[in-house]
Amino acid sequence: MGDIRRVRHCSHWGAYTLLVEDGRIVGTEPFELDPAPSPIIHSVKEWAETARRVPRPLVREGWLEKREGSDRRARGEERFVPVSWDEAIGLVAGEIRRVSQTYGNASIFGGSYGWTSCGRFHHAPSLLKRMLNLAGGYTGHVDTYSIAAGPVILRHVLGEDAACGGQANTLDTIAAHTETLVVFGALTPRTAQNEAGGIARHTLEANLRAIRERGVKVILVSPLKDDVPEEVGAEWWPIRPNTDTALMLGLAGEIVLAGRHDAAFLARCTSGSERFLRYLDGRADGQRKDAAWAAGITGLDAGAIAALAKRLVETRSMLTVSWSLQRAHHGEQPFWAALGLAAVTGQIGLPGGGVGYGYSSLGGVGAAINVGPSPFIPQLKRPIDSFIPVARITDMLLNPGAEFSYEGKVRTYPDTRLVYWAGGNPYHHHQDLNRLSEAWTRPETIIVQDPMFTATARRADIVLPASTSIERNDIAGNRRSDLVLAMQQAIAPVGEARSDYDIFRAIAAELGHDEAFSEGRDEMGWLRHIYETVRSGAEERHGFAMPDFDRFWAEGYAACPVKENHTYLAEFRDEPEAHALKTESGRIVLGSEALERLHYADCRSHPAWIPPAEWLGAAADDEFHLISHQPAGRLHSQLETGPASLALKRNGREQMRIHPQDAAGLGIADGGLVRLSNARGACLATAQVSDTVRRGVVVLPTGAWFTPAGNSGLDIAGNPNVLTLDIGTSQLGQGCSAHTCLVRVEPYRGDAGDAIAVYQDHLAAIAAA
Repeated sequence: MGDIRRVRHCSHWGAYTLLVEDGRIVGTEPFELDPAPSPIIHSVKEWAETARRVPRPLVREGWLEKREGSDRRARGEERFVPVSWDEAIGLVAGEIRRVSQTYGNASIFGGSYGWTSCGRFHHAPSLLKRMLNLAGGYTGHVDTYSIAAGPVILRHVLGEDAACGGQANTLDTIAAHTETLVVFGALTPRTAQNEAGGIARHTLEANLRAIRERGVKVILVSPLKDDVPEEVGAEWWPIRPNTDTALMLGLAGEIVLAGRHDAAFLARCTSGSERFLRYLDGRADGQRKDAAWAAGITGLDAGAIAALAKRLVETRSMLTVSWSLQRAHHGEQPFWAALGLAAVTGQIGLPGGGVGYGYSSLGGVGAAINVGPSPFIPQLKRPIDSFIPVARITDMLLNPGAEFSYEGKVRTYPDTRLVYWAGGNPYHHHQDLNRLSEAWTRPETIIVQDPMFTATARRADIVLPASTSIERNDIAGNRRSDLVLAMQQAIAPVGEARSDYDIFRAIAAELGHDEAFSEGRDEMGWLRHIYETVRSGAEERHGFAMPDFDRFWAEGYAACPVKENHTYLAEFRDEPEAHALKTESGRIVLGSEALERLHYADCRSHPAWIPPAEWLGAAADDEFHLISHQPAGRLHSQLETGPASLALKRNGREQMRIHPQDAAGLGIADGGLVRLSNARGACLATAQVSDTVRRGVVVLPTGAWFTPAGNSGLDIAGNPNVLTLDIGTSQLGQGCSAHTCLVRVEPYRGDAGDAIAVYQDHLAAIAAA
């Protein structure tokens, strides 16, 4: 037995200490300052297991022989050939050079929507973009799969998207001042476990306790009863999915029709309110937006809606809107309608009042706001302006030269010849995976850089093995974390894996840009530089003293300057002229002149109810609305075989939650194998019969590793993105519409085997080849 070495580290789901013995991780201890550590931290040792790791640089045999002339439909089926790192770096650099010189840099797509590491230095997307910018540029993406339509509409109507990025009212003000809290979507530790740049302290649970102890009236508007913890005592309103906008408008309409709206606030602080009021009271289209109207769309009780409308203006009221609501067709509307409802009540800018977005969607949203600089690796200046909305990759690959609109401007999809994906897995994130699979045959070359043999890596031409965060040194931290955290190397790299920095530096060197890429720094040199930028910025801007790097690295963390008890738009409310917003009017936009000129049918000039492409209000009798949310046991597809994830599976596949009455009607028993299907695809899952889900709705979490059975197209692991709808939220936002999805469900009698075992067989066959 060797000595136990204690190593400070951090992941997206929190900080912890790794216990290392003889080069192996033998335990994990939660961070001592974290009041509610995530159980996912105990799955981290799975990263060191070789079963799903990329062992060495690999090249698809057909591509190695014929390069861009290879059979692209052989991706995912053809054997890989091991090559040396020198040969792999030469091939990658050669492809970047070839495509750049032959077609132009816009034909290089730097995909890399990644969550592989919360480290801000070995951040695969940033490092890829840094390297490609030195090589002449690339086509990138804007926004994220998590949140796209929401920020786009808020940038237009509030002048910024800070309200959905963690800078609306902090939760401590809600706990202290709010009397009526309406939760649209969720307020749950399940999703608050995670944070994009790492999280030190999980504070949602403490704020929920304070809300409960003060006796705040909490109403949960969601198809899922457990989207707020039971101990909060929330009143559950089981709404039809994708109809929250109608409820918000019905509530606002009730207030207006009763003459109880805050006309003075609307006149001082908003523009276009008359257009919005005409829509609410029916003068615009002949339909009053009242409680009865909203009840018919949402499936909720009209009397309860009318009573809530009255309560919203009689008490200090706060609306929280999950990011999940805008991941749907016309996803801009619930964000805008919530703003309209809050404006009608006149409570925006008051402590504990108004509206905020994304609480618990990530762990740092609603926590104390870090006002100092955050650690990052610069991506350098972009030589070309070429991008797509993040969720439009399939459209880009299938339709080179076609036009698309985004934020009111018309752009053109590039002719993509090379895709370089680092630290990400579109076969997890993207919608309608069968459509993506067809699009995936279009580029001449696909390069994937990842620690794991994901479904995306299996479908690459060149695969580069990157190390995981536990195999290198890094720094975690972001604007939603009150600490900067050391991520210290725990074990040696697995197989021939190299750090993302070392890989990209080698490619940059091959392209003649080593000095510009590295700036003469190695890993620890960069970490010292990045930390010093954070430390000096905190001192210069806020007079806040942080320890020097050596002390920080030894102790494992350092505190940052933060703002607590923050009320969003308080200064604007007090003096709207002096604190004008960056909108078309300088005020909150409830009726938009710019959108009126664009005349979009799918994003009108005011908040509006627009029926989505698929919803229960227009469903066949045997169709269910599918919700594909973030699971409790992992983040996206990471650590899918870790203990926390496996505890939520049955027979190696995901569980689909369904209401007992719906299950009985279909002859489905708890634990039974079921098939979900629609015109886009089909997958298997294990039934979980539960009354915590609304009738007519089924829930299948995201993140199962895409495992199609043979040539049937049937995914046996339970990946919901074989079913989800791949259309933009609107012409304005072009976000992901994953939560707009109808499916059919039936018992499955066939033999599907264990999903994890089948995927391991795939990987074993590749390794043997």
